[in-house]
Amino acid sequence: MIRVSVFYLPVLLLWGWAGTVQGITLTKVEHLFDIQHEFNTPSDVAVSPDGKIYVVDGANNKIKIFTSKGEFSSAFGTRGSDRGEFDYPLGIDIDAANKVYIADSGNHRVQVFDPAGAYLTEFRIPDRKGKPADPTDVAVDLSRNRCYVVDNDNHCIAVYLLAGHRFLEPFGSQGTDKRNFQFPFLMTLDKENYLYIVDVINTRVQVLNPEGLFVTFIGGWGVEKGEFFRPKGIAIDKNSRVFVSDSYLGVIQVFDTHGAFLSAVGDAVQAKVKKFKTPVGLCIDSRNRLYVVEMYANKVSVYNIGGEKSKSR
Repeated sequence: MIRVSVFYLPVLLLWGWAGTVQGITLTKVEHLFDIQHEFNTPSDVAVSPDGKIYVVDGANNKIKIFTSKGEFSSAFGTRGSDRGEFDYPLGIDIDAANKVYIADSGNHRVQVFDPAGAYLTEFRIPDRKGKPADPTDVAVDLSRNRCYVVDNDNHCIAVYLLAGHRFLEPFGSQGTDKRNFQFPFLMTLDKENYLYIVDVINTRVQVLNPEGLFVTFIGGWGVEKGEFFRPKGIAIDKNSRVFVSDSYLGVIQVFDTHGAFLSAVGDAVQAKVKKFKTPVGLCIDSRNRLYVVEMYANKVSVYNIGGEKSKSR
């Protein structure tokens, strides 16, 4: 017999484990393929300008590379603290020059590689007030010569100049107000290089401009549409729609850049809200394909993004 507490009942009623939802607009996706390769709690995914798929396989301390069709190509990394080694990597970004940036959390650094996985350089993330850094994600803005790094345990965004790796300043501090964070995790940049940061324990996405000034919040705590229980991943499509994964609810919601709820990702065949198994890192490539890291399913699921259709029943 399954017991359902009153606390969790709203989750079941709104999103429904069977995917039945009333009155929620759907952004429909068509399943293309899954990527599975002996992953152990993967966390993030990125697609290079030439279409290669890079998956952060954190517990295995590897970055695995796949073709645009999801076929395994190669991997790099092993456990350790030397150059090219990892201690539970979590986040990834790939710049326009095909350089691969990895948030190497346990080694308190970001490492940079060429497309094949050859080590190039690294950024050491400094302690804050005696507390070691915990880099969980990285985003690169070549136009401003900047590298942004999420420091999860220190509740801020570390900012570096790419040239010379000079540390500039941190954006934010611990708290619940504007420019405050509680264990931020993954982030992305939009077309204007504004930062969209998943602020996990504050259950929201916080948007900052390139100089670190507050712009807006997206979401907030709850189980209604437009709210989050445990947000984790984020990606922005070519139409500037913001996709946010909720690892507990198992759904992906879609917002505009001002924070207005637009839709939930839905199954194109069944016309239901699409349920994922612990969705974390997200990526949307130039072909408008959505990549979803399903951490506890140990896979990356890949979809074509379609249009929106309102559920009327």
